[in-house]
Amino acid sequence: MSRAQRHNEWTAIVLITLGAAVLRLVHIGAVSPDPFYDAAVRSMTRSLHNFFFGAFEPGASVSIDKPPVDLWLQVVSVKLFGFSSTTLKLPEAFAGTAAVPLLFACVRRLWGPAAGLAAALAIAVLPVEVITSRSDTMDAVMMVLIVLALLLLLRACETGRSAWLLGAAAALGVAFDVKLLESVIALPGLAVIAWLGLPASGRRRAAQLSAAAAVYVAVALAWLTATLLVPAHDRPYAIGSTNGSAWNAAFVFNGTERLGGKSPEPNFTVYDPRRHYPQATQSERDKIPIVPPSATRLLARVGPLSGLRLGLELLAALLLGLPALAFALRGRAREWPEDPDRGAARLRRAAALGLATWVLTGIVLFSDMARLHPRYVEVFVPAVAALLGVGAAWAASPQGRARMAVLAGALIVIVIYAERLLYGTPLAWWVTLVATLGAITCAALARLEGISDRWRRALAPTGALTLTLIAVLAIPLSADITAIDTHVTDAGYVGALPSEEQRLVSAYLRAHQRGARYEVAAASATGIGSLVVQDARPIVALTSYNARVFTSVPKLRRLIARGDVRYAFLNTSCGRRGAAVNPACAAPARWVRAHGTDVSRQAGLARRGLLWLLPGASA
Repeated sequence: MSRAQRHNEWTAIVLITLGAAVLRLVHIGAVSPDPFYDAAVRSMTRSLHNFFFGAFEPGASVSIDKPPVDLWLQVVSVKLFGFSSTTLKLPEAFAGTAAVPLLFACVRRLWGPAAGLAAALAIAVLPVEVITSRSDTMDAVMMVLIVLALLLLLRACETGRSAWLLGAAAALGVAFDVKLLESVIALPGLAVIAWLGLPASGRRRAAQLSAAAAVYVAVALAWLTATLLVPAHDRPYAIGSTNGSAWNAAFVFNGTERLGGKSPEPNFTVYDPRRHYPQATQSERDKIPIVPPSATRLLARVGPLSGLRLGLELLAALLLGLPALAFALRGRAREWPEDPDRGAARLRRAAALGLATWVLTGIVLFSDMARLHPRYVEVFVPAVAALLGVGAAWAASPQGRARMAVLAGALIVIVIYAERLLYGTPLAWWVTLVATLGAITCAALARLEGISDRWRRALAPTGALTLTLIAVLAIPLSADITAIDTHVTDAGYVGALPSEEQRLVSAYLRAHQRGARYEVAAASATGIGSLVVQDARPIVALTSYNARVFTSVPKLRRLIARGDVRYAFLNTSCGRRGAAVNPACAAPARWVRAHGTDVSRQAGLARRGLLWLLPGASA
């Protein structure tokens, strides 16, 4: 490669990365935060003990349901730049941006700069990734660690050195510490690459992978193991667990129960096939819950994980990428003449199988998973973008008729699918159609006799690839702009209180504390997150998930007698439906209602039954 070509290549990846940064950072402060995790960040800034355990509230009675590795980055951000909606999201936005050049480096090593740039552009504008990176959840940080692990793994396969392999295993271990079992979805594909791509003999390869597995397990379980070194009475109760253990929260609440759809999640709505959902506008379609598990779930026209945000790029990746990987498995040097040696061909075949395994694992799991949030698919978006980049570059190359047929067929399917996704033919669809016709025309003209080599190269791959990417990515980019303009978030609203209600409750409690240690006793540990964010004061959690009693009535009475807590906040009512898992129906909440004094009106609240003076506490 000439110096000018290399300069152009790196100029392009810099521009794509800058574009990715703009999509992830512009107006990021206007995106609604997640009170649950933000309350933990606020509390973690109070002490090293809170910082290590991921304490949900400043008193460290309870902690979040995951290792707090990602929240450590958020704590650093708010310490450096102040606590705000913007600074809480900076680590995620930077992680999503950093994934772009890292994925480029991965794909370029095996399939050349054109495929690498196409993959980088695909992940830069993939709407579900942009939205997740703009939200204060940990999935984008987990994702960039997996891409880093992939790059280190490829380097290990190229050199045969165990150090690179162990580095990849450590990066995957940290990814597990960030988002637990979600990160494991990438493991089968990466394991295939490692087993088939490492150049050592079978026995040495097995030894290398055994060492890597040991490093992975050690790093992945490092934080969970470290929590056991602290006496049980000094450890916060892990929200979501059945016994207070962080291990239980990690592997049961965030593991088996998530897959089975059993874990209760506040504000989680389920699609009802009997209900008529308004679909006239894009905003209405976005508010429809994710459709039930099915083979076509990821291609749905409606919901926060619609085809606009993932399915269109996924479909293009499958239509273009799978044929390209099939050709890679044939191992012909002429398919990628820039690096035709046997070692590169072996690694390319390994990467092709691994990439296909990664994508198909994600498709199968997310198509069947009972409770699915859009951010969960973050674990396989690098594979989708890589597959799309490889497929687009391969199909745009002017070699043979098969590529031409794949390119034309895939783009025609995309045009038809896009019209259904958009409920018509707006401007973005016309851009897709025109670019499709242009890409097919460039590919056809490049195959005509009498075309000079210079014009042939300009038409295909350059022209055909550029227009193919425009055809595939114009609609996702339009979806990005819409999401930014409407401040779409992929974070939850767990613990978000109405702003005026929160202001009045906070003001009343501040004026009537009389030296109490705890600001309030809350019906649920997760139902008061935004108040913790605002006031940063310890609270008494009456229940955890599933209305599991955390503070018994006798314990609550002892706290009242000592003057540690004076008020209770019960922002849900106890009805007949779901009483067993409703915190308002738990014994301590019922006791407060039976013996406390309702002071909601005195606090200026519009609703009664929200704020209670606890029995035994003087007015």
